Amino acid sequence: MATGWAGDNAVSEQIEATIKDAVDRARSRLPKGPGRERCEHCDTTIPPARRKAVPGVRLCVDCQHAQDGQAAGFAGYNRRASKDSQLR
Repeated sequence: MATGWAGDNAVSEQIEATIKDAVDRARSRLPKGPGRERCEHCDTTIPPARRKAVPGVRLCVDCQHAQDGQAAGFAGYNRRASKDSQLR
């Protein structure tokens, strides 16, 4: 199959780069540092089971859910440029 200017492994490299970006983005969202017993936003108690399951947790389940909903708007990078941008 003719690939034009793309190399033989271009599709595989694109997929691997997209997966790597997603994993890096997910890892950057993991809590860091010591966990908290009370939520940073609403000051409710974070249950011991959640603190054990998520080391470094800083938010209760409700606040974490709200924060995750706000972050869901970013779907990642579009590595397939439009033809217009390729012609420029």
